[in-house]
Amino acid sequence: MTLDQFRPLASRLLRPFVAASARLGLTPDGVSFIAFLLAVAAGGAFYWGGPAGGDDVWFYALGALLVFLNGWLDLLDGALARELEADSPGGDLLDHVLDRYADVVILAGLAAGIAQYALGFAAVTGVLMTSYLGTQIQAVGLERQYGGLLGRADRLALVGAVGVLSLVVPAVAGVSVVAWLLGLFAVVGHLTAFQRFWGAWRDLES
Repeated sequence: MTLDQFRPLASRLLRPFVAASARLGLTPDGVSFIAFLLAVAAGGAFYWGGPAGGDDVWFYALGALLVFLNGWLDLLDGALARELEADSPGGDLLDHVLDRYADVVILAGLAAGIAQYALGFAAVTGVLMTSYLGTQIQAVGLERQYGGLLGRADRLALVGAVGVLSLVVPAVAGVSVVAWLLGLFAVVGHLTAFQRFWGAWRDLES
């Protein structure tokens, strides 16, 4: 499962937003920072939506919307940088650092909302290792990896879907759907990291 194969379609859909952002004088770094602030807000919404927070499930819907906007702006900053011919190593570094912090704060909010800190830790480490392998592969001279079992676009889509699903189906088999999601990220995140590692290892040895 990966949504990264739809990047060309997303690029076409982004064109009017890129043009509007350029007219407004937004910079790629500014868009990246706004995306991060939305992720922080999403993490807070997920916390308040869970029983350990405010137990108001409508916050899950708000969190889902904020996650969608974070993902959209994450695509927009790169497209805007290319449009303005403002691609730079510094901008790429900032984007990746903010993305990783965004991943952490979103998952932390989900885990804290249901008071499942160990499960949250396992999910966060799986996600971070997936992202780390994607860029580390590039650092050793191979093409950067975005795919695998669950890329960032897939994760954000699942978080948003679970946020909405929580409004009508808060639990499955007596377990919170948020806990199921964190468990999925914990298992599949580490599997994706290994998948990326193994593919890169074979490429390096060939």
